[in-house]
Amino acid sequence: MAGVLDTVNQRTQLVGENRLELLLFRVNGRQVYGINVFKVKEVLQCPKLTILPGSNPVVRGVAHIRSGTIPIMDMSMATGNTPLQDLKTAFVIITEYNLKTQGFLVAGVERIINMNWGDIHPPPKGTGREHYLTAVTEVDKQLVEIIDVEKILAEVSPVNEQISEGVVTDDVQQRARARKVLIVDDSKIARKQVSRCLENIGVEVVALNDGRQAWEHLYGIAETGENISDHYMMMISDIEMPEMDGYTLTTRVRGDSRMAGFFIVLHSSLSGVFNKAMVEKVGANDFIAKFDPDILAERVVRQVNAAG
Repeated sequence: MAGVLDTVNQRTQLVGENRLELLLFRVNGRQVYGINVFKVKEVLQCPKLTILPGSNPVVRGVAHIRSGTIPIMDMSMATGNTPLQDLKTAFVIITEYNLKTQGFLVAGVERIINMNWGDIHPPPKGTGREHYLTAVTEVDKQLVEIIDVEKILAEVSPVNEQISEGVVTDDVQQRARARKVLIVDDSKIARKQVSRCLENIGVEVVALNDGRQAWEHLYGIAETGENISDHYMMMISDIEMPEMDGYTLTTRVRGDSRMAGFFIVLHSSLSGVFNKAMVEKVGANDFIAKFDPDILAERVVRQVNAAG
């Protein structure tokens, strides 16, 4: 899997083009799953695992890799299926999410494909499976399911969602009540986390599921003649989303003169090594890694203060 990690320059060519690379893998059975290559640091045969007593059952153990100790989670168990049995033939996908490194145990790794986000869609409702999926697509006439990894991590290792005392003052909360923020994220867990954080600051929150929804919403406001920055104090957008990603959404906004000056923060679990180049390329104002309630709150408070 040497091709998993390309150069920063090669990968950033996808930015603003609404494209992504998916690493395809299997968990149990014939169903194929996908994960964004941007999240992947390494793929390797399952190493020896050391069991941690008292840990969540999804964590099959820890592995000592590259002088570090990494928790290894069973992707099959995490999605409500039976545990993987034959670890000798299994693989581990080492990933970086939310500033943390972890491995996901899978039965097999297939290949990398280059796709357009427009060909990736929200999961169908009513199937009983959408609760752990963020998106689905089709490759070679076969359904590929993209797992909501943030949901898995929130269940296995919950993050603190409380804003520290002193980050938000009474004065800020008072002035924040007159402000509205648009958040865009395909993960239900992420939308809830960000919404709760912002509501505790005092701002009104409008939450949408993907970049296409957000673009149509903003475009509709602009068509009425209203200034976007008068309607929303800022937009906080995820990057990985079906239909239209956060990079393309930002590029569209920056390309519309009616939305000039609109403040955009990209809020993502994508690896930090690529963020600066990407944010500069699409013209976002800032990048925040998921999910630290204090850092997110501080950025929103700054905008409340700037708005007067």
